[in-house]
Amino acid sequence: MGKILRETARPSFTCSSASPSSAPPATTSSTSVTDTVRGSHRFKITGYALSKGIGIGKYIASDIFSVGGYDWAIYFYPDGKSVEDNATYVSLFIALASEGADVRALFELTLLDQSGKERHKVHSHFERTLESGPYTLKYRGSMWGYKRFFKRTALETSDYLKDDCLSVNCSVGVVKSHTEGPKIYKIPIMPSNIGQQLGKLLESGKGSDVSFEVNGEVFAAHKLVLAARSPVFRAQLFGPMKDQNTRCIKIEDMEAPVFKALLHVIYYDSLPDMQELTGLNSKGATTLMAQHLLAAADRYGLERVRLMCETNLCEDVAINTVATTLALAEQHHCFQLKAVCLKFVAQPENLRAVMQTDGFEYLKESCPSVLTELLEYVARFTEHSDYLCKHRNEAILDGSDINGRRVKQRL
Repeated sequence: MGKILRETARPSFTCSSASPSSAPPATTSSTSVTDTVRGSHRFKITGYALSKGIGIGKYIASDIFSVGGYDWAIYFYPDGKSVEDNATYVSLFIALASEGADVRALFELTLLDQSGKERHKVHSHFERTLESGPYTLKYRGSMWGYKRFFKRTALETSDYLKDDCLSVNCSVGVVKSHTEGPKIYKIPIMPSNIGQQLGKLLESGKGSDVSFEVNGEVFAAHKLVLAARSPVFRAQLFGPMKDQNTRCIKIEDMEAPVFKALLHVIYYDSLPDMQELTGLNSKGATTLMAQHLLAAADRYGLERVRLMCETNLCEDVAINTVATTLALAEQHHCFQLKAVCLKFVAQPENLRAVMQTDGFEYLKESCPSVLTELLEYVARFTEHSDYLCKHRNEAILDGSDINGRRVKQRL
């Protein structure tokens, strides 16, 4: 057989005229973005006729609201702000109610037409070009608005006044700038669903190694999950003083639906549908379940669950349930919930109605010390509110900030 001879070619090298030093320079870029963070507040003024005669330069203030990281307030002067107008006009202003230096903002003040004809009286900086740009508020107490916002005689015969009530909407757009660099793209990660997975484990009962008997009903669960979530369950199931029979533990002083809700939160890390759980479509039933669940969460050291229940109860404070919620807050050291309840009860329009409920009788019997706090709270409620309002907003009365510095008013 003949040999196959392979010719090997020598590599050839080509010299390039380009050198590393002659490569084009790297180019980077960034963008400055200026935009407005916008928010609005609706201010309803009832009893307009009674506010007349309050005095020139004296105002009715809205609640404080936040936009763009700053606090704001609306000020309505029923007799006008300027002595020279002799109460001919009503005045309307928006003011910076928090500390800030050179806050640039756009505003819109709207007196709402209450006839349904949508003929609102609007003064707006939005959607139009401003020659000097946004307005700048330099200190707390700086304000913008109109001394002669509306003639009083015309206002009182207009569609803006209905049932002795005015409605004002204020929009604030705080101007902010930030610089954006090149975007770095990342692979998106789906949100965690461990709660759903653990919840399915609870529902299926697979691998359960402990059960609880509650008021005649039995619930299967998993020791490790319970121990990981609750220090009380951890001590009960694995501690040196653990129950002798950890296969079936009897729970005293708790209703079965409450324990079912407790297991739901432990596994799912979210509150169950209270109406579905109780089978009742009423606020009172769901509030009662939230109250019992809060007590159970406190019993088993579930701080996050307790706070979740507190939040729900704060949102659902009502005449017929606030007294029992207040008693619960006192018994389980829920200080934030207690403060919300005290503030609600102390309001003159609520106090008498609350005192006539069965829950108030329970409060008197179970937590008599709270009544003393409530009485003190009622006694200083009006005085305390007036004091805060005066010292928070006193600067806006005369156009100066809290340090007495004069600020320019935008008219």
